[in-house]
Amino acid sequence: MKTVKAFAPATVANVCCGFDILGFSVDSPGDDVILTLRDEPGVVVKKIVGDNGRLPLEANKNTSSVAVQSFLNALGSNAGVEIELHKNLPLGSGMGSSAASAVAALVGVNHLFGNPFTREQLIPHAMEAERIACGSAHADNVGPSLLGGFVLVRAYHPLDVVKIPVAANLYCTLVHPQIELKTEDARRVLKSSVGLKDAITQSGNTAGLMVGLMSADYGLISRSLKDVIAEPVRSVFIPGFEAVKSVAVKAGALGGGISGSGPTMFALSASHEIALAAGEAMQLEFLKFHLKSEAYVSKINLEGAKVIASN
Repeated sequence: MKTVKAFAPATVANVCCGFDILGFSVDSPGDDVILTLRDEPGVVVKKIVGDNGRLPLEANKNTSSVAVQSFLNALGSNAGVEIELHKNLPLGSGMGSSAASAVAALVGVNHLFGNPFTREQLIPHAMEAERIACGSAHADNVGPSLLGGFVLVRAYHPLDVVKIPVAANLYCTLVHPQIELKTEDARRVLKSSVGLKDAITQSGNTAGLMVGLMSADYGLISRSLKDVIAEPVRSVFIPGFEAVKSVAVKAGALGGGISGSGPTMFALSASHEIALAAGEAMQLEFLKFHLKSEAYVSKINLEGAKVIASN
C-alpha cells in the first residue's frame, strides 16, 4: 500500500455552554487528504486545492504535515510522505477547518503504516497541529473529528478525552456568513476570570446538556444550550447574531449559538425537516444584515474521520 485517501468532518466546538471542553462532528462538509509514501525521507506538502493559495506549503507550517511529522516522530520513523490537501471547509469559519486537515492526514498516515495507534492516541498529534494553526493545542475540534459524535475534553494534564454516549437523535444546521473571524481575535476578547454566579450557571448548563444528550431529553437539551461566558462577548463579531439565533428557535430548533470561535452559527434540531427550516430562516435573517451565507445540514457524525480509498 503506497497511497491512501482520507476524509475528516467539520466540527462544532464549545457547543454553547461547553467552552473549550465540548465538541461534536457533522457528516459534512469536511476535508480530504491524499497521502503517498515517497522514497526520500521527510514530509512534503505537494498540493493544496480549495484554499485560493492562502495556506502554507511549508511542512512545518501546515496542520496536515505537522500532524504527520508528529506521528512519524512518535513512531521513530524517517519515512517520506507526500501530502495533497483538498480544502472543502472555509478558512476562519469556526467549523474546525485546521483540525479537519490534521485529522484527515493522521487517519490516512496511520492507515498507511498499519494502524499502530488508536484514534485516542492520535489526538495529541492533532493537537500539535492546532498549536501551529492558532497558538493553542486544544482538543475540542480534533477530538470529535477523530472519534465522532459528542466528545468531552475532561482535562489536559494529563489528557482525558471522553466520547459521550448519545441517545438523542439530532441534526445540525451550520450557517456560515461570508465574513472571516480569526480564532486569536475571538480569544482576545474573553475575560481571564468569571464570577461565581456565571460559573455555577455554566456548570449547570453543561451538566444538563450532557444528561439531555444521554437520555434523549430534548427539553433539557434546549434549556441547557446557553452560554453566559464566551457568547456575550464574542457575539458582537457576528452581525445579527441574536436575531439569527431567535429565528432558528422559532423554526423549531432546540437551540444553538456560535460554532467554535465563529462566525459560523449552529443549531441543533430533532428532525431533518426542522434543521432545514432553521437553516433557511437563519440565511434569510443574515440577508437582512447584508450578509450572504452558506448552509449545511446533516446528522451528527458518529463515526468521525475515515479512510476513503487505498492502494
